[in-house]
Amino acid sequence: RWLLPCPHREAPCPASREGTGQGVSWAPATALCGRPCDARDFGHGSLVCACSATYCDTLDPVVLPAPGTYIKYESSKAGKRLERSQGSFQRNAKTPGTHFHLTLDMAQRYQKVKGFGGSVTDSAAINIQSLSKDAQNHLLRSYFSEEGIEYNLVRVPMASTDFSIRLYTYADAEGDFELKHFNLTEEDTRMKIPILQAAQQVAKRPLSLYASPWTSPVWMKTNGAMTGRGTLKGSPGDKYHQTWAKYFIRFLDEYAKYNLTFWAVTAGNEPTAGEIVFYPFQCLGFSPEHQRDFIARDLGPALANSSHRDVQLIILDDQRVMLPYWAQVVSSHGLHRLLLLGAQGGAGRLGPWEQVQPQHPDGRARRGLPIIVDSSKDIFYKQPMFYHLGHFSKFIPEGSQRVGLAVSKKCRRCDLEHSAFLRPDGAVVLVVLNRSPVDVSFGISDPHLGFIEATAPSDSIQTFLWKQPA
Repeated sequence: RWLLPCPHREAPCPASREGTGQGVSWAPATALCGRPCDARDFGHGSLVCACSATYCDTLDPVVLPAPGTYIKYESSKAGKRLERSQGSFQRNAKTPGTHFHLTLDMAQRYQKVKGFGGSVTDSAAINIQSLSKDAQNHLLRSYFSEEGIEYNLVRVPMASTDFSIRLYTYADAEGDFELKHFNLTEEDTRMKIPILQAAQQVAKRPLSLYASPWTSPVWMKTNGAMTGRGTLKGSPGDKYHQTWAKYFIRFLDEYAKYNLTFWAVTAGNEPTAGEIVFYPFQCLGFSPEHQRDFIARDLGPALANSSHRDVQLIILDDQRVMLPYWAQVVSSHGLHRLLLLGAQGGAGRLGPWEQVQPQHPDGRARRGLPIIVDSSKDIFYKQPMFYHLGHFSKFIPEGSQRVGLAVSKKCRRCDLEHSAFLRPDGAVVLVVLNRSPVDVSFGISDPHLGFIEATAPSDSIQTFLWKQPA
């Protein structure tokens, strides 16, 4: 084990707010920079950063650079973890003769970003709460605070999931169409809710929560089981579908008692899973036509007529390859304020850089686990994926809009992946990914500022940030 150096530690950090018992005070400009990674190598090709009750690496607050300059953050298989550097745009008459060149095109505007984040499942809560209070605080600050990667989007399961240690819903009493016996469980009141409240306390940005059910109570389902192939009994508009819609409202009501309000709900997690015979996890099957009619006749009106009428409604919540067809079917009914969500799963080991790539030997799309907990040592490990996600979540706040990049490429082997965003504060963010085992030289041009000569090291990801002229 060793500590990776902070390359910019000799530079004073910008003033930042610190909490005190008497409110908010300002740290002096000479305060130390973010703490470096306590690096560990488990022999899987890259490093992880260890955190405990007494130590955890941190990041500096993001401060926009002076006009005409940029800052760059870099992570790599070789061991860099959001390492910061800075430079200036060049204004020479000729752009550099790089083989790969990116030119910012602000005239092209695409979708806006809602946010980045993860799910507070039962298993996530169990792992977080297996740590000491101080280690838990470090973990939550790593995810949500200004000294971490600033997640702002959190998925909250409605009752049990395939990441639970038991099967349960909130209304398991047979035939309870009035939901008189609806109750949150200890998984909510002792685990998920305290964690969500703690996350809200350390986050600088407001957190957007969205809820997703995996299954209805078994007495509502055609197969009488939480797993396996089955859907709601009856048809949209009947007592089963109306009761299932009320179930959503009761969930929102109960969480509101804990000062937790939601940005959105999804109509159900992975609705196509419930169409699979012998599916091993909690599921509730819906075809796009069935989901469309359930939303139009039951869930949509239930939300509109409740105190949660401003909560957004997300359809599909399944593999993104299905998005076009579901969007066509559901939106064809004239439904409004619907959002689309495509989900992907996760799996991981300690250290592999390759887990930042969306590939898996079984052919399914996967994400590496950002953090792994070792409760026996009161330690958690930040995986390469944690920092990879931070290249987006920390620098691309809600409301940022993807903008165009014109690509000039003069060689076959110098391929890079890239996305550019315009932030609400007018700054530009450019993320560049090099999956290849060789370094790639490239150029960046902003027509208003000049150009940057850059190199993407092998197996690396970089985030560039600069201010646009007023």
